[in-house]
Amino acid sequence: MRRLAALTYYEPITLSAAIGLLAEQGEGTYPFAGGTDLLVQMKRGSLRPTALVNLKRIDGLNRIEGRRDQGVSIGPLTSISAIERSSFIRSRFPVLAEAAALVGSPALRNLGTVGGNIGRASPASDMVPSLIVLRAHVRIEGPSGAREIPIDKIFIEPGRTILLRGDLITSIVLPEASSHSGAAYLKLGRRQGMDCALVGVAASLTLAGKEQEVEEARIALSAVAPFPLRARRAEGVLRSGPLNAKRVQEAAAVAMEECSPITDMRASASYRKDMVRVLASRAISRAWAMAKRGEEGP
Repeated sequence: MRRLAALTYYEPITLSAAIGLLAEQGEGTYPFAGGTDLLVQMKRGSLRPTALVNLKRIDGLNRIEGRRDQGVSIGPLTSISAIERSSFIRSRFPVLAEAAALVGSPALRNLGTVGGNIGRASPASDMVPSLIVLRAHVRIEGPSGAREIPIDKIFIEPGRTILLRGDLITSIVLPEASSHSGAAYLKLGRRQGMDCALVGVAASLTLAGKEQEVEEARIALSAVAPFPLRARRAEGVLRSGPLNAKRVQEAAAVAMEECSPITDMRASASYRKDMVRVLASRAISRAWAMAKRGEEGP
């Protein structure tokens, strides 16, 4: 760790002021919220900002609000721990609360924000796979106006998203769940908690009124591709006929083939691939069981 270099620090109180500062100050200016990743990079010297724009004084960016269409809007400055503890999230989108509980330590969850977790574009994100299977959209505002994008379309490469200079995530929107849906997220780490995922798998199923007929299926993987990956071919397997144990295993095997993990000091690529198959099978089966019970899901 090294001493931080001098920089300019801003605390705007409106969204438009923050966007203006980020656009005008240009390269080297970064938004600041929880700082759980940004400050670590700064101390290591891998990132050397010339200015920080603190977003914490902007009203309304840390709220969880129900929508008229019965979905939910989550502000980007909402802490991971607030999502973990929210009774609304736990009752309507339980997989998201469960994923939040698996993020790092309690101290990190108290500081870290959902917007930062998305904007960081980490391949091993715990939050993003669940948001993908919940059909989340990210609302972005910037110098060119506002737009809303499916969350699985926002990532380009590790550490990089489609956000342009001056752009900010202003909300994460989840549509309402079907009563015949279920979702699950499973994470493999080297320790029970406080560890980055070796493999993460989220799965959701919506049944078409019958226990074995799949109306919609979503599978998302983390830590096995350059960014959180939607396993579309595996989803197609689940939709291709009556759901049974054999089809679940086929989908899990296809998900394994869709990913492209690396070998590093934490695990080999072949081990990660095999664990995708194992976790995908378990996550799909759990989502199926929840959907059959009529529990809330994606």
